[in-house]
Amino acid sequence: MADIKDRMKNVTDKVGDAAQGAKNEAAGLMDRAKDAAHNVMDRVGDVAGQVRDKAQDWAGDARDAAQHAGEKVQRWAGDAYDATSERVSDFGNELTSLVRKHPLPALLIGFGIGLLLGRTARMI
Repeated sequence: MADIKDRMKNVTDKVGDAAQGAKNEAAGLMDRAKDAAHNVMDRVGDVAGQVRDKAQDWAGDARDAAQHAGEKVQRWAGDAYDATSERVSDFGNELTSLVRKHPLPALLIGFGIGLLLGRTARMI
């Protein structure tokens, strides 16, 4: 009987040792899983930071391009205004010079244009 008791004790000790080993192995697996999860989260955070930085760079580039285009349009409009005002001023100076050289024909032409505009306005 003592022999059976010893065998049973050995079996229970072995089962206890195996259970303790399994428990330790499961704890090790859990620790490795936690470490892997933390590593994945750190990597995801790094990638998200890189994506944010790239998006900010692109937004800055787009803002700079839009500002450059706006300045270009503003210069173009200013140049067009300057050219137009110069042409109108030249035309006005030529017309003034022509009226001073030929006052009577200019007066008669003005009177004729006035009559035509008056008749056109009555028809409308």
